[in-house]
Amino acid sequence: MLGHLLQELPMFFYYWGIFVLVVTVVCQRAWNLWHYNINSYSEAGIPPGNRGLPFVGETLHFMAAINSPQGVYEFVRSRRLRYGRCFKTRLFGETHMFMSSMESAKAILNNDVGKFSKRYIKSIAELVGPHSLLCASHYHHKLIRAHLLSLFSTDSLASLVQHSDQLVVEALLGWPRHGLVVIQDEALQITCKAMCKMLMSIETGYELETVQREVGRVCEAMLAFPLRFKWTRFYKGLQARKRIMDILEKAMNERRNGSAGGHQDFLQRLLAGNDNKFKDQEVRGLTDEEIRDNILTMVIAGQDTTANAITWMVKFVGENQEVYHNLVKEQLQIANKRESSHLTLEDLSEMPFASGVAKEALRMASVVQWFPRVALEDCEIEGFKIKKGWNVNVDARSIHFDPTVHDDPDVFNPSRFHAKSNVHGFLPFGVGGRSCLGKNMAKAMMLVFLHRLITTYEWKVIDHDSSIQKWALFSKLRSGCPVHLTSIKDINKTA
Repeated sequence: MLGHLLQELPMFFYYWGIFVLVVTVVCQRAWNLWHYNINSYSEAGIPPGNRGLPFVGETLHFMAAINSPQGVYEFVRSRRLRYGRCFKTRLFGETHMFMSSMESAKAILNNDVGKFSKRYIKSIAELVGPHSLLCASHYHHKLIRAHLLSLFSTDSLASLVQHSDQLVVEALLGWPRHGLVVIQDEALQITCKAMCKMLMSIETGYELETVQREVGRVCEAMLAFPLRFKWTRFYKGLQARKRIMDILEKAMNERRNGSAGGHQDFLQRLLAGNDNKFKDQEVRGLTDEEIRDNILTMVIAGQDTTANAITWMVKFVGENQEVYHNLVKEQLQIANKRESSHLTLEDLSEMPFASGVAKEALRMASVVQWFPRVALEDCEIEGFKIKKGWNVNVDARSIHFDPTVHDDPDVFNPSRFHAKSNVHGFLPFGVGGRSCLGKNMAKAMMLVFLHRLITTYEWKVIDHDSSIQKWALFSKLRSGCPVHLTSIKDINKTA
């Protein structure tokens, strides 16, 4: 037996050597072809950059940035410093370009000639759903947006302002007169309650708690590698999405069966066909899948991104005493002359300085750091050639901190928005036909929170660290912005 094995060994090594040689040759040819393509693209006017390893690209570097204190944007920032305002890379098996000038933002986001459509990476697309506004094709997007647009009326905004104000007042009543709160935690609870009430008439109980918890898990999984093993972050995000979909499906069935009537919310209006204006037009209604995917999208946008913006705003104001004192003057004037117990849209319109504060916080926080698109045809922008099928990302954060666009961009200066600014130099909600539908609602919720906070408390930011929470798609403070509160009523008593 042993002799037989010894006789077979030379033949084994022979075939093993041939296998290794073939693999080496194939890999070498693949590597040479890869570099040939890079060089030929560069000569043809394709943006500079490093496509990384064959097949893998720079995905590992991208994932490493997600786990860093600087957040995922560090991947973009470091390459922009190396290659300039436009560079290319390869992520998750696809070519990505990042562009960071107002000219490119205008050409790509306005999309006047229909050369671009919206496309997120696979993990995000699967978590929000194929029928979400974030992922819909050009014509599909127009259909869905037409149905959703009527929901974002002035009446809906006025109702949101009143309900948000009530929620903030109730929350502040539970805060200590002297003590510590974490702004991000409080803001998330308020924005979740506001969105669930407006969208689905969910106000308390198990379903509210479930939506807030599961939306958080969906957001944490958006940048995860799309592997469906049970222990992965992506799989947990998909399960969280399923639980939210189950709540929505149950609510839709109950309303159709007549066991849950009398609701006046976004879900009810979508089920009713959005308004009578579509009856005389050849516009189909939304399917159940389209309704559920877009309700989830609106909850994510209204809850997570707005809460993050509020958190950054409180941090910036607390760290800038001159801004704080100017805000106090404006907001106390409004509080003293307000006739209603609750804030109204008219009250918000009389807050020019606070509005500038909200805009400046949105600029410096850049909660949505870039806007992804896909090229529908070969084209050229600013001398760079873009191939059909490439992912083209508008780098909003870079534009927000460009000194040729904003003077002293690292300084928190709300007064910069008193003058008329270039629309493509301020991109917290995007621009063009795919800009955020709920941008006025987000700004209104920021102003309501700011007004109630600054007329009730003085606060001191305890942790000035601006590190970003790991796995966050949207810029989210790792510290949550803990602040020490002192009740203004107590200060006035001792004055």
